[in-house]
Amino acid sequence: MRWSRVASIAVSAFALAALSAPGCRRASDGDAEFGARAAVPVLVAKVARKSIAQKIHAIGRVEAYSTVDIKAQVSGQLDKAHFDEGQFVKKGDVLFTLDPRPFQAALKQADAALVRNQAQRAQADADEQRQKFLLDQGVGSPQQFDQAHAQAEALRAEVAAGRAAVDAARLNLAYTTIRAPIDGRLGNLLVNAGNLVKANADDPMVVINQIKPIYVAFAVPEKDLAEIRSHLDSRKLPVEAMLPSQTQQWERGELSFIDNRVDPSTGTIMLKGVFSNDNERLWPGQFVDAYLTLGERPDLLVTPSQAVQRGQDGSFVFVIDKQMKAQPRTVVVGPTVDGETVIERGLKPGETVVTDGQLRLMPGSTVTIKRPLTPAAAVQQ
Repeated sequence: MRWSRVASIAVSAFALAALSAPGCRRASDGDAEFGARAAVPVLVAKVARKSIAQKIHAIGRVEAYSTVDIKAQVSGQLDKAHFDEGQFVKKGDVLFTLDPRPFQAALKQADAALVRNQAQRAQADADEQRQKFLLDQGVGSPQQFDQAHAQAEALRAEVAAGRAAVDAARLNLAYTTIRAPIDGRLGNLLVNAGNLVKANADDPMVVINQIKPIYVAFAVPEKDLAEIRSHLDSRKLPVEAMLPSQTQQWERGELSFIDNRVDPSTGTIMLKGVFSNDNERLWPGQFVDAYLTLGERPDLLVTPSQAVQRGQDGSFVFVIDKQMKAQPRTVVVGPTVDGETVIERGLKPGETVVTDGQLRLMPGSTVTIKRPLTPAAAVQQ
């Protein structure tokens, strides 16, 4: 009885295994067949023929168009600062006033000395004329005439010196009002009211940076110098600047300066572009991406840069054929400009390439397009 019970259990287990095995095999086969038929969703674009701008990229640094250290031209006590730190000022705006009273007194003193000298000169002129008349009549002494003439000449010189002293005193009084010499943005206030300031001191009272217009300085390899100069002979070269944090906003200017020497330590030459900077987006000291446009290369094949992959044998793209299958194809690439890569060899206009989803593709994989082609990817004949 015990043996028959064991045999019955074994037969039941074998029957259950026999029933379940075909079902598992069919499910497994079905999964494999489903995986083979599944299409990989991808994004695509068309290979286009178009003109591409020939650009040189460099990291640039924004520089003020001009920088002025504001210093006093006369010594005195600072009476008042007429601005707020960081304020934009125009040429001629009052920045500081010094205590004018010592300079007003000096001007009055110079005026008084001038009036005294003028009176003395008038007397000396009269004496000179009198002695000349007597000498002409034969009753005067040549020695007395010479003395009168010398005295008159000395006082005429005194009057001229007095006028110069008055002008200097008036100018010093004007220097007690310190005005902005340029349009620009003010920095920190470095001296406060009540302090004594020295004429032409080592440290400025405030610094003005002119930022409209403004420079972007950048260095390019010396090998590009000849081509840059050849293009510059015929036209002005545009320069574009982009802040790393504002990738969709471009500032546009033009090349204004090429340095007169190549830096032997780096093999580069310094260039500057000038920008109007009306919106004040560029700020002195910022780092930007600078692009110098030399010209355009016409009739080039381009594709979105995302389509180009890197492999052991070089660059390649996945091309979609009429059966919606992806096949890798080796390409020779050129420069990349504004998110598009130039294809020197390997593709034809109008071919469809994969721009997203390449990691799931194998040669011959069936694909499905996740969304229609964008207008920007249309073929340009």
